Amino acid sequence: DGFAVARELRDAGQYMPILMLTARGRPQDVLSGFEAGGDDYLPKPFELSILLVRINGLLRRRRWNEQDTPAVSEPDAETYTFAGRTLDFGAMEIRAQGQSYRLTQMECDLLRYLVKNAGRAIARSAILEEVWGLHEETDTRAIDNFIVRLRRYLEDRPASPKFLLTVRGVGYKFVPEEP
Repeated sequence: DGFAVARELRDAGQYMPILMLTARGRPQDVLSGFEAGGDDYLPKPFELSILLVRINGLLRRRRWNEQDTPAVSEPDAETYTFAGRTLDFGAMEIRAQGQSYRLTQMECDLLRYLVKNAGRAIARSAILEEVWGLHEETDTRAIDNFIVRLRRYLEDRPASPKFLLTVRGVGYKFVPEEP
């Protein structure tokens, strides 16, 4: 099925955008699609105009990811190192606490955006629009699921984060230094 294909592509190191078009529309199916490595998920039936907007968003994010590098540590502009953790945007992985974690394109895009805006509170709506090209009618709680996964990779204690902070009523903030 599509979930297995996405997993195999990601496991093989293939990082092309994946848009899942499927009849499976339950919330757990959508989450499974993202966890399998999908970058976007569109359940049937859908309008052609919505499909085209989603495809354009994927392509725009891919261009943004290839061109726009955050303020990163030297000498390699594709990596960012802080507090013993290394974010490798080129390889789409995090190395922390002796472990290596593969990122999906959406996780990588989100993390890159937060790093680029380190120290600033970023609204969920801004993340949806600027990072993923989605509009406000999209469920903003999807971002929370991505943050939970990124915290598992980055934080010593994900339930008490020090780096990926929730800003109540706004969104999230990346703080590279422990407070």
